[in-house]
Amino acid sequence: MSALSRLVAVGPQRQIQYAAAVIPERFGPVLSELVPVADRFRAAGHQLYLVGGTVRDLLVDSGRSDYDLDLTTDARPPQIRACLEGWADAIWSQGEKFGTIGAHKVDPVTGEKRVYEITTFRAEAYTDDSRKPHVVFADEIGADLSRRDFTVNAMALDLTAGSDTPELVDPFEGAIDLVQRVLRTPLGPEVSFNDDPLRMLRAARFIARYQLRPSEQLTAAVKKMAPRLEIVSAERISDELDKLMVVDHPADGLWFLVETELADQFLPELPNMRLEHDPIHRHKDVLTHSIAVVENVRPPHEHPSIVAGTQPSFDFRLTRLAALFHDVGKPKTRGYQQGKGTTFHHHDAVGARMTKKRMSALRYSNEDIKAVTELVALHLRFHTYSMGWSDSAVRRYVRDAGPLLRELNVLTRCDCTTRNAKKAARLSRRMDDLEARISELAAAEELAAIRPELDGNEVIEHLGIDPGRVVGEAMKFLMEIRLEEGVIGDTEVRKRLDVWFAER
Repeated sequence: MSALSRLVAVGPQRQIQYAAAVIPERFGPVLSELVPVADRFRAAGHQLYLVGGTVRDLLVDSGRSDYDLDLTTDARPPQIRACLEGWADAIWSQGEKFGTIGAHKVDPVTGEKRVYEITTFRAEAYTDDSRKPHVVFADEIGADLSRRDFTVNAMALDLTAGSDTPELVDPFEGAIDLVQRVLRTPLGPEVSFNDDPLRMLRAARFIARYQLRPSEQLTAAVKKMAPRLEIVSAERISDELDKLMVVDHPADGLWFLVETELADQFLPELPNMRLEHDPIHRHKDVLTHSIAVVENVRPPHEHPSIVAGTQPSFDFRLTRLAALFHDVGKPKTRGYQQGKGTTFHHHDAVGARMTKKRMSALRYSNEDIKAVTELVALHLRFHTYSMGWSDSAVRRYVRDAGPLLRELNVLTRCDCTTRNAKKAARLSRRMDDLEARISELAAAEELAAIRPELDGNEVIEHLGIDPGRVVGEAMKFLMEIRLEEGVIGDTEVRKRLDVWFAER
């Protein structure tokens, strides 16, 4: 029986004290690290609790070792600072108006910097039209835990109770919910989601991350309160979407967003894809295929081609986002052609424009928008490789992909969701062949940095002209030579440039 199961077997008490046999060894380093700061709060007459996600992940043995140390206390911000002074190496108070004091301490042995955030017990709620919470401090841990998002996060370890072993404060039976894989809110879900509507989106991440089943009350509340998400800033929404996209298996969370109609509020392209039959991939709709592609994009260390060393790593988050968006253009481009059936001509280009518009609305960075949009625009390029590519076509593929070549290749591989094993094997072999050709050309031509053999200054000097439009045209001419023929040498490229200039 796991430590968590043994704990729950004690019974659904409102406050459970760990027995020595229940405390897993993995708790030891975290609790030992907190002894000095807990002693300072106890000496000052204050309570101190380890709270939230760290308690949850320690209970489920998530495999993490880089825990965020979130602590809560009855002390007010000035008293928190007083307890930390003389112990912390640095203290900051940017979050003081929300009750949070931050600090860091450098480990004298490893030299690593550990960050601590200590927050006064609080209850917070949004007003009907506010994007920021109104914070009210509380005096009891129970009140603080009651305003947390979900029961699995509404647990705390009492570090200042005075006993040899810490006490688990679990008034809403979050430990039991972890064992039974249920997602609930401490108070009614309407209360929790009214306090912070972003919690409705966060629910999708917890459903996916911990394989939890939302309660009927929670699901009903999301369906009813989905429009409330409009008061949450776009930046917070995109940040939460990113967190969902990088969990191990995000599919259940994405389906939750669609089925509760929460996606309609910030990502309407997602449910729109559900309406479109996709005969090419033999899925009942494009959305099913797109979510399958997202699932296919595994962390870098899980991709066979990367593990085997045939290509370097890639940006996991951006590739997952590109997988989510890659077919958003299909609903707008759906057509029918005699003899071919349903078609989606130019859905790559249309989808790229839609992706840029949506990611801009969600306030993603310009770099993220450019990268994901480019991947969507290029995701069909590889499929003409079966017709045979010349070396110049391979160079153009690499040139157009630019720094996103690794991401594009992974996306292309993952876009194959067919159940036909032979077809999947053929696609995989073609991609293996293309990557091998890219490697061969790269070794011979420095392919990753394709550029003309002469730069702008050399063109100006060789032709004896001033900077201007002609230089740009000459550079385009030289780039075409580079792409079509590779490196032809300094003498030959200057001859070609002279002929071009004379004819011009």
